[in-house]
This record gives sequence, structure tokens and C-alpha cells, in this order.
Amino acid sequence: MEKSCTLLIHFDKGTPAIANEIKEALEGSDVVAKVEAMKKAIMLLLNGETLPQLFITIVRYVLPSEDHVVQKLLLLYLEIIEKTDVRGRVLPEMILICQNLRNNLQHPNEYIRGVTLRFLCRLNETEIIEPLIPSVLQNLEHRHPYIRRNAILAVMSIYKLPQGDQLLVDAPEMIEKVLATEQDQSAKRNAFLMLFNCAQDRAVNYLLTNVDRVSEWGELLQMVVLELIRKVCRTNRGEKGKYIKIIISLLNAPSTAVIYECAGTLVSLSSAPTAIRAAANTYCQLLLSQSDNNVKLIVLDQLNELKSSHREIMVDLIMDVLRALSSPNLDIRRKTLDIVLELITPRNINEVVLSLKKEVVKTQSGELEKNAEYRQMLIQAIHSCAIKFPEVASTVVHLLMDFLGDSNVASAVDVIVFVREIIEMNPKLRVSIITRLLDNFYQIRAARVCSCALWIIGEYCQSLSEVESGIATIKQCLGELPFFSIVEEGEDTDSSKKVQQANSNSITVSSRRPAILADGTYATQSAASETAFSPPTLVQGSLSSGNLRSLLLTGDFFLGAVVACTLTKLVLRLEEVQPSQVEVNKAITHALLIMVSMLQLGQSAVLSHPIDNDSYDRVALCIRLLCNTGDEVRKIWLQSCRQSFVKMLSEKQLRETEELKAKALVSHAQPDDLIDFYHLKSRKGMSQLELEDEVQDDLKRATGEFIKDGDDANKLNRILQLTGFSDPVYAEAYVTVHHYDIVLDVTVINRTKETLQNLCLELATMGDLKLVERPQNYTLAPESSKQIKANIKVSSTETGVIFGNIVYETSNVLERTVVVLNDIHIDIMDYISPAVCSDAAFRTMWAEFEWENKVAVNTIIQDEKEFLDHIIKSTNMKCLTAPSALDGECGFLAANLYAKSVFGEDALVNVSIEKQVDGKLSGYIRIRSKTQGIALSLGDKITLKQKGGS
Repeated sequence: MEKSCTLLIHFDKGTPAIANEIKEALEGSDVVAKVEAMKKAIMLLLNGETLPQLFITIVRYVLPSEDHVVQKLLLLYLEIIEKTDVRGRVLPEMILICQNLRNNLQHPNEYIRGVTLRFLCRLNETEIIEPLIPSVLQNLEHRHPYIRRNAILAVMSIYKLPQGDQLLVDAPEMIEKVLATEQDQSAKRNAFLMLFNCAQDRAVNYLLTNVDRVSEWGELLQMVVLELIRKVCRTNRGEKGKYIKIIISLLNAPSTAVIYECAGTLVSLSSAPTAIRAAANTYCQLLLSQSDNNVKLIVLDQLNELKSSHREIMVDLIMDVLRALSSPNLDIRRKTLDIVLELITPRNINEVVLSLKKEVVKTQSGELEKNAEYRQMLIQAIHSCAIKFPEVASTVVHLLMDFLGDSNVASAVDVIVFVREIIEMNPKLRVSIITRLLDNFYQIRAARVCSCALWIIGEYCQSLSEVESGIATIKQCLGELPFFSIVEEGEDTDSSKKVQQANSNSITVSSRRPAILADGTYATQSAASETAFSPPTLVQGSLSSGNLRSLLLTGDFFLGAVVACTLTKLVLRLEEVQPSQVEVNKAITHALLIMVSMLQLGQSAVLSHPIDNDSYDRVALCIRLLCNTGDEVRKIWLQSCRQSFVKMLSEKQLRETEELKAKALVSHAQPDDLIDFYHLKSRKGMSQLELEDEVQDDLKRATGEFIKDGDDANKLNRILQLTGFSDPVYAEAYVTVHHYDIVLDVTVINRTKETLQNLCLELATMGDLKLVERPQNYTLAPESSKQIKANIKVSSTETGVIFGNIVYETSNVLERTVVVLNDIHIDIMDYISPAVCSDAAFRTMWAEFEWENKVAVNTIIQDEKEFLDHIIKSTNMKCLTAPSALDGECGFLAANLYAKSVFGEDALVNVSIEKQVDGKLSGYIRIRSKTQGIALSLGDKITLKQKGGS
């Protein structure tokens, strides 16, 4: 059994200290050198070194020292050294320490007495403690409270020893008398704590006797009272009523820590609406009164738990929770909005939306920090409210449309997506939304927002006036045509001036240079230059530039293709609603002129890069369509697009409904699960925390928690062989990965006929892994085994490697023997789990993340969906692409996968594959993440697993 550790200090042994140097420093008279030597000795002992030769030196040269720092370090040294032999008997040399400890307990300096009493709290050897008991008891009546409070703790620790009740028979009675007369709050708290742990009946009796004065006690004592109440009520629920009155009286305590603990205690002890409401009100008050952001986040977590178990009560407090938005911290605001959105009902939706609208208006003032990101969160929250309760959409949609031109593109995208969804779900709002969108269209500056707005205009402009307004708005935002002009330098100067006066947006660049003709004579050559027009300067009465023209002149031809498609839809609908064929022909002509000008601009040398093939083909298709329109094509353009959008919305709603149903059907207890009645346990006096831990231990023993899915074979798969069968020491490790910790349970077997001394497991790590503490040394008898545990901390999601040696000594061989261990590879799959995010969030992260790993598809699987399912299973990721989008047999497939690590890191994967003529799959799998570790490790995993069949 490993010894308990009461002291843990990090020590990086870069240059190992030599025992002789430490010994020389301790024997010297320099106090500073002596302090440094003691620190080195303590560090070495904590890291597994044995320094037996130092003990006598310390007794001779350190014990007599009067320096307080040296005395403190001496007590730390005595705390960590081995005080017993192999059989558990106290070492004879420990008697030398007893006299020094007795002198310290009677020392005139209060600090020396206090730290010595604290040291006794960590001693477990009865033989050492017994001679010191009279001195400890004398300190209970010392004039200084520092000594009294530590003396009480020392009495408690002695009484809790296996034979402590025999050493201090009347300790509870003695401490009870101290409690009655003690005036110092800390000492009083320690005395009550001693009764609480060692004589619970006396503590309960004292509490009930002084129940009227509990509210006057100090904060420390009140915290122990609450702990006692929790313990008593868990073991004896019949007396819960009188204790809950005490808790409610403490809700008005001046200490916020006491108030917080009271609320938590109320929730754990009672499910009565009155108690839950009192606790929730307390949390809301703390949320508003505390300035520390960490405290607010903790309180919000508690409110989130209450929301899960007592939603009806929390619904009434939704406005109190919403007041937490006054905090400038984005994490607090985000968590507050998450809680509020799950508490919305038809009764409070109007109040909530009104508050959110006020917050949106506040973000325009510029007084708050990070307004853009906060505005985006508010817009998403309002969007969610409007989807759940369509009746409030009319009150918010026009307000949000003012943010279509927001400088934060993400906010503007959220607004336009919200508008697109609302205009389909609320037919009554379509006319007003279209009118407002056309009025505000010129303000939009982002290409993504323009594209979505143009799609809305093309699909939902139904009447003649709407269609004409839509065409006019697009023409106005595109400006004068053409987008560039060709000016000949040889033309008459006056005509050039006339052209420039007629179109002030033209910029002409001319050059003249001599040219040598065929007969050798000189002539002047005119160079024609292509120049881009600047956008119009006056739009709807405000000094601005046409947004569509500006974006097109930057080379955004995808937006140009969207403009062409929108104009095509509007012209096709104009043919249906416009009785005058002349007006229809005019509209067709203008639309064709715009599209041809786009193609000319894309193929000219004005822009740095030409139009891409996809956009060119789409604009050319629109031109051919307007020249020759058929009924089938008209049906596709005017009906099919909108039907696809309606289908997408219905699938989204269905998916959300199914998720809610799945959450409601989650069972907290699976069939054949062990039911443990911890109330029937015979462990008297255990706290609730101890009881719950005990229950968990029982469950582990009964069901084998570490055996994954209850299968022995899976546990065996987690066992790794570290040494060979022919090695003198055989070792194997059972690896358990739990969030931030890796636990290695190493079994070491001595296969020789000799005793192995100072056997030590030396481990090292590669990657973001860190060994918490070095395992201690052991002595292993012939053909015996030992279980050694090692804890390793994980700080990021990436594949790590653990390697090391087993080092030991034998009596026959003078040198230490080293056995090299096999490497242990930690799999990234232990850290990531499937997660869900919106398509917009996925695209945003995809654009922002800087690390990408591109893996070529190389597999024997010939079916696209089967390969996708295999990748999802191998990478432990969630497919974000809707199943309907993957239906059908078209020879290619594209899907987005997403996962989140236990450290909050995002892993994005895009699978793009195509079936070749020979039936094989080709394509690429792209992984993106914020950190290099995930991208590389996930890429290695996919490369290893994508073949299939493994």
C-alpha cells in the first residue's frame, strides 16, 4: 500500500543535488545556506530519494537552531521522512525528536508552538504522540488564540487516530467546555468542528441549545453549522424541519459565502417549492451583488441546475436572471442567455423580447466593450425566440433589419438568415419585410449578406410593385453601365471632355510613345486603356457608393452570379404579373445588358483576376434563359428553389423536435443497473459527500466501471505489455484516460529469486503530457508483484507518448539495473467527442482556423455513404450534413463533421469524395483546428483507419 502524501511540491531535478554538499551546508553556521540545504533535502525526499545519512546531521545541527524558517523546514522534513520500519514499528531514532517537539510545545514564542501543533495534526505514530499529549492539552488554555485554535485541531487529529479515544478519553467533553468559553471565532469554529467530527451528538446539542444565536456567529462557524446540518439531515430525515428553519434564518447573513452555502443546502435537503424559490432568489441576489466574474459564473451554473430540475419555479424568476446581462463579460452574458432561452413560455415571451430589444439598442451607443459580438449573441437569442413563438416576430424583425449593414459581418449574416426564415414562416409579414429590405438594401456592405438578401428579393417579390422595386433597387446599386470604358487617345480632345462630362465616373489613363514603321520612319501610336468606373456618389439622398458595384469591382463574381440569378427570377415573374409586353421587354433588355457587362468586366484586364468558370457559366445560363424561356425552366426557377428552402426548414424543425424528444426520453438508470440504497448503509456519521463517494465505490466494485461496456475483452484491450517475458522484471500497464488525467496502473512482477531493492518506475512524456509526481521506491521480494500507480496531466488534445524505465538494485550486483519499457501511445480519440454546431458557426470557424491537414482518400470501400460512416465511426465525430442532403446516387458526396475536445477545442472535418469510372473513391479529407496537435493527430488517425475493415 502506498503511503499517504501530506506535502507535494514541484521540483525539477535539472542538476541533482549531492548529499555531501547538503551535509556540509547543514553543519555550517550560515543560516541562509542551512535553509537552502534543508529545502534541497526536502525536495529530494519528495521525489523518491532516500537520504538516511542526513538524519543524524539534522538532529545535531538543525534541531538546536533558533531560526524560525529553519524550524519550519525541520518540521516539513520530519513530516515526510519514514518514521517506521518495514514491520510498522517506530524507528528508535524518532525518540530523539520527541524531546525537541515537547520543548517546542512549551516554547515562549507563539509561532514555534503553533507550527508544532500543526505538525502534530499530520502525525499518525501513537508512540511519538503519546508523550506529547500533556503539553498539547496545556496549550488549550494558552492566552494567544493562534495557539488555542491549533491545539484544538491537534486534539481532534489525535482523537481520530485508531487508538485516539484511549489516549484522550475525555477529549469531547474537554472541547465542549472550551467551546462554551471561547471568544475567538477561529478557535470556536475549530472546537465545533472537532465535536462535529468526533462527537456529533454534542455538536447537535450545542447547536439546538444556541439556535437563536446562530445568526450572530462568525462566518467560519456558520459554515461548519451548515455542514453539520447536511450530515444530520441525510442520516435522519425526520428531523429535517427544525434544521431548515436555521438555514432560512442564515439566508440573511452578511457573509455571501454563507448565503451561497445556505442556498445549496436548501436545494439538497428539500424539494418543496418554498425552499427552492428561496434558494433561487438567493442565487439571483448573488448574481447581481457580486462583482467577481468567477462568482457569477458559478452562480449561473447553480441556476442552470435548478432550471433542469425545477423549471416551473425558475420560469417565474426569468427576469431576475436576465438582469445579469448588465455584466460586460461575454461568458456571463452567453450563459445567461442560454438559461433564459430554455425558460421562455408564452406568458413571459413578450417581456423577454422587450428586454433583449433594449439590450440591442444599447449596443448601438458604443459605450459597451465588444458590442459587435454581444449584438450577435442578442440577435441569435431573438432569432430563437421568434422561431419558438412566431407571434413576436413582427415586433423584432424590423428592429433587427436596421443591422443589415453592421460592420460585424457575423451579426449581419445572423440578421439576414433570421429574416429569411421569418419571411417563410410568417406569410403576414412578407410584404412589410420585403418593403423594409428594399429600403435598407443599399446599406449592406458584406457580400454574404448581399447574396442572401438578393435570394430573398428574388423569391418573395410577388406583386408587380414589388418586382419593379426589386429590379430598380438592384439597378441603382449596380450604378451606371458599362463597368469600364475604352477611350482612344487619338480622339478629339473636346469629345473626350464631353465624354468625361457626360460620365464623371470615368477615369482615363493615356500614354503616347513613338513607334518605328516598316520603312524606318517614326510615327505616334495611340494606346487604348481600359479604366474602371467609380461607383455613384449619391444614393437615396445620402453620400454613399453602390454596394453591389463596389463588391463587383473587387472581383466578387460569385455575387455577380447571384445578381444575375435574382434578375432572372424577377424578370420571369414580371412576365406573369405585367400585362404590358413592352415593359417586360425593357426589363429583359436591361437585365441582359447588366449580365453582358458583368461578363465583359470579368474577361477584361481591369481587375487583377478574371471571372471564375462557375460564375461565368451561371451568368451565361441566365442570358440564354432570358432569350428563350420554357415552361419547365420557369417552374424550376420560380418554384423549385423555394420548395427546397421550405423542405430544409421543415427538416431543421423536425431535427430539433427529435432532439428534444430524445432529451426527454433519456433514462437516468439503464435496465439491469445496480440500485444502491445508501440510506440503509450502516456507516453512521458519514457526510453526504462521503456517502455518495461510497456509493460510487460500491458501484465500481459491483459493475466494474473501468470495464468498458461491461466487456472483459475491452478491459484486456486496455492493458499494454511494457517489458518482455524474458526480462527479470515483467511489467504491464492498464491505462485509464479521464478528461484531464491519465492514470497508469502498472503491475510489476519480480521473476527472479532475489530481492529487488530501491525498485523505481521512472517515466517521461512527450507532447502536452506532464507527470504529476514521481512514483516512490519499493522493495520487491522474490517472485512477488507490486501495483504502482502514476498520474499524468493532459493539457491539450493531441497524441502523446509515455516512455520510461524500471530501475532496481540487487545485493549481488553493485550497479543499478535498468529495464527499458515499451512506449505507451495515448490516442486522440480518448479526448474528443461528437458535438453539434450551426452551419454558420462551422463556416466561421473554418475560415478562422489556421491549421489544416489535407488527407487524400485511399480506401478499398467503394460506396460513398459507407466510407463516410466508416470515417465518422473511426474519428468519433458528428456529421452536421443533413441525411436528406446525402440521399440519392450522384457519384459524389460532401459532408461536414464536427467534434469537441474535453479542453473545449474544436475539430472540423470536410469529406469530399467522388466515385471514379473504375468504381474506386477519390477525393480529400480536410481537417482544420485552432491548434496544430488536433489537425496532425486526427489526420494520422484518418490515414490509419480510412482503408476500411479495421
